[in-house]
Amino acid sequence: MNEQWVLSSDRQLTEEEKKFVWKKPLSHKISEQEIRVSNEIKRNWNNTEMKITNILLEGDAGSGKTEMAKALSTNFGLPYTKVTCFADMDKSDIIGAILPVLSGEEQSQIDEKDVSYNFYPSEIVRAFENGYLLEIQEPTVIRDAAVLMALNSALEPDGTINLPTRIIKRHPDFIAVITTNRGYNGTRLLNEALRDRIQHVEKMDLPSIKVMIDRAIAKTRYKDEQVLKLLANVIIILDETARANAIKGVAGMRSYFFWIDSVANGIDIIESLYQKVIYKITTDSDEIKILEESLSKQGIMEELDEISNHVKKNRIKTL
Repeated sequence: MNEQWVLSSDRQLTEEEKKFVWKKPLSHKISEQEIRVSNEIKRNWNNTEMKITNILLEGDAGSGKTEMAKALSTNFGLPYTKVTCFADMDKSDIIGAILPVLSGEEQSQIDEKDVSYNFYPSEIVRAFENGYLLEIQEPTVIRDAAVLMALNSALEPDGTINLPTRIIKRHPDFIAVITTNRGYNGTRLLNEALRDRIQHVEKMDLPSIKVMIDRAIAKTRYKDEQVLKLLANVIIILDETARANAIKGVAGMRSYFFWIDSVANGIDIIESLYQKVIYKITTDSDEIKILEESLSKQGIMEELDEISNHVKKNRIKTL
């Protein structure tokens, strides 16, 4: 943990809470966005009027949004938790639900006796009340406007949530990080009221080739920069081609890392291009042809064939 960004140095976490403060892996590469967000939140943390507690990370799939949200947990010394939104979410998914309390024996006698009920708060409520860093993934898929209104109230700076059993206030350490893909199939534009409650936004795109290579080396320990550079270029071309032709799949950092891992472990570059990258974008034959033609027009398929032979020769030499 970098002490320079810890927000509440006098706060004492329980042993259980400490387990949920994310620990950065050795492969984590701190980004400009992470530094910027950490600095901005720390700078205004004790300014009640200008405090930044709601952040939006919006951008390409695989651009590092969730890893950045987790990294902020480390930087701020706050437990990390998340909720993944879905189209048919209702208000009980936002605040929690009243459910029967039944043992196995009670279930068999359910018609013969009264049933007791407990209120079980949602993960959103738990983070809101206890002051955790909460990642809210893809709220753009939610269809019900009433659910979005309930979510909006949880993002008010001095907000409260009305539960069936009590009213809770927003913990001063609670931070909401909304992560959403841009132009992802099935998503809508982010609700205006929700967007208005955001105090800081980062546009998350595929990083530069240099950053892609640095992250790949850290993740996979594969260090042939000639190969890493070409594969990064392929990812960028395929991503741009898919967007230009309304192909719904994506080529991003995850595809890049797993493609490199395959190559590092002896799988042919062109063969693994399909399993790790192209088929993740689409398995439609016409769309695959568009992607292949895009690579061929730029001479990339020839380069991949050459680099594949180069990798095979190097592997033979080391055997």
